[in-house]
Amino acid sequence: MSARPHSLLRRQLPALLFLLMVLPAHAAETLQAVSTMPWWFWPLALFVTCFLIGIVAVPAGIGGGGAVVPIVGGFFPFHLDFVRGAGLLVALASALAAGPMLLRGGLANLRLALPLALLASISSIAGAMLGLALPSNVIQIALGVIVLGIVALMLSVRKSEFPVVTQPDRLSSVLGIHGVFIDGASGRSFDWQVHRTPMGLFLFLLIGIMAGMFGIGAGWANVPALNLLMGVPLKVSAGTSGLVLSLVDSAAAWVYMNRGAVLPMIAVPSIVGMMLGARIGARLLNVLPGSVIRRLVIALLLFAGLRAFMKGTGLWV
Repeated sequence: MSARPHSLLRRQLPALLFLLMVLPAHAAETLQAVSTMPWWFWPLALFVTCFLIGIVAVPAGIGGGGAVVPIVGGFFPFHLDFVRGAGLLVALASALAAGPMLLRGGLANLRLALPLALLASISSIAGAMLGLALPSNVIQIALGVIVLGIVALMLSVRKSEFPVVTQPDRLSSVLGIHGVFIDGASGRSFDWQVHRTPMGLFLFLLIGIMAGMFGIGAGWANVPALNLLMGVPLKVSAGTSGLVLSLVDSAAAWVYMNRGAVLPMIAVPSIVGMMLGARIGARLLNVLPGSVIRRLVIALLLFAGLRAFMKGTGLWV
């Protein structure tokens, strides 16, 4: 009998986390027009919002920036350039906070992450320069379209938690990209290898441009590319995505810092909240079923993408 309440709580966990994450942002939008708001309200709201986002960001492999930029940019009274600068640092902070746990737990692979991160970090610098040169409303619309496109991809293509790769390609064999993954939820051990490595390298060049342009870390694109294209197990894809983010975001963040687009009042509470939440999220990654992670990501990105698109078009200011 005691297993039933536990099972019910686990089924309701995605909805509860999503609701708690949205409430601070909704309160921020509601109170935005009130001129008597105390100065500490916005940093506190940012901290709470980023803490809750961090809990689901690491299991989802999205780095946090993919949710922080559309939510904070849509509901908080900050210019989008400052939000994008903070978004890159937030994604970087969550990746660095969770990295040691992911590596110790075998949920991230350095041989897989390093070649992809090298190409993506180079192209992210060009993306950051392009993003700062474009108008804010154009970035908002493009961001909403990209995020909604990822949601459509996740809904139309069913992710495989353990893809079957019958034969690795020659490049992955030369680079030694393979490993053994022990699933904490089932206790089973899986040998994995990858294919389509050249196509994956090219795709990560494009992902790096989007990461720098939108300041969202592009973890939402890393996971589908690793899982659907290259055949990496879902949880290893999410964990390795964090390592890729730590290199890509650090390269793009310097461009925003150099242009003065990093404001401490926005960046500091966002980073602290994200790092604390990411430590909890790293533990959840090893025990949460892949289906729960998938529902969390879809709900969060759908909400954030709609908000960004409607604000950019003026339909929801």
